[in-house]
Amino acid sequence: MRYSRQEIFTPIGRSGQDRLNASRVAIVGCGALGSQLAETMVRAGVGLVRLIDRDIVEESNLQRQTLFTEADARALRPKALAARDRLGAVNSDVTLDARVEDLNWDNARTLLEGIDLFLDGTDNFDTRYVLNDLSIETSIPWIYGACVGSYGLVLPVLRGARKTPCLRCVLGDAPPAGSSPTCDTAGVIAPIVQVIAGLQGAEALKILSGHPEAVGVGLVSIDVWSSQFDRIDLSRTEPSCDACVSGVFLTREQSAGEAFLCGRDAVQIRPPEKGMALDIDDFAVTWRALGDVTLSEHVVRLKEKNSEMLLFRDGRALIKGTADLGRARAIYSRLIGS
Repeated sequence: MRYSRQEIFTPIGRSGQDRLNASRVAIVGCGALGSQLAETMVRAGVGLVRLIDRDIVEESNLQRQTLFTEADARALRPKALAARDRLGAVNSDVTLDARVEDLNWDNARTLLEGIDLFLDGTDNFDTRYVLNDLSIETSIPWIYGACVGSYGLVLPVLRGARKTPCLRCVLGDAPPAGSSPTCDTAGVIAPIVQVIAGLQGAEALKILSGHPEAVGVGLVSIDVWSSQFDRIDLSRTEPSCDACVSGVFLTREQSAGEAFLCGRDAVQIRPPEKGMALDIDDFAVTWRALGDVTLSEHVVRLKEKNSEMLLFRDGRALIKGTADLGRARAIYSRLIGS
């Protein structure tokens, strides 16, 4: 049997496996952590795994993002779709639901509808705080994870019958964009990704198999280069932030149309009109006079002398080569229109 080794592990057993088979998990971000988490959930037999990611596969991802290949990078494949195809060959019993979208306050409730657990594979605090506050609102647990360099953090957030301190309780408000080191500014090595995703995956299996009492309530920090492991025990700490106490962060204003992608010298611009459906083939033809154009099924890329734009069919664009929102808006307006 496929899951026999997992079922003879006493804390899971057959009943726990049945729970896993009936569970629905969202992996938000399909990069380094997300790749590892998605593969763990699929191999464990989680019934539905929703893969949510806004980006495409690039060559620099291949050092640590284990679901992707050089062919994916050459084809400009969206990470969510490339991950779905790879994982579909691993376990055909699991339903894989791939969404090439940017999760934000406008669409989070829709994208995460019907999900039992949120798993953090993101690379920015804005998205994490959306997950955090939606977890508080819905009582759906989530597991924060982050890594950079050789260092990483894990924090399970439980709601419902057992309530633990959330990300706001532990870290306060989200730090300003660009104020924290990222993989693009400080680098990252694959072993810390594997360790952090392993810890997140273990806590996920506890929750989904029906053993939330076994979850380690606390903030774990690990540095694999210096071989340091620390844990702040929060098992006797009550949730304390305004989001947990009064839910004031759940009425946030509509998400802005632009977002600085921390550490990546890039800006994401979402179109003012929702539900757009652009003919990127036409843009590919028009842009060939401006620079190097690559067209795939889901995205068209234009490389100019000092910038690069990726345009998705829904009108969302990633503009690389600048962290200046004003310049990014000007490039978007010049190439696409306002």
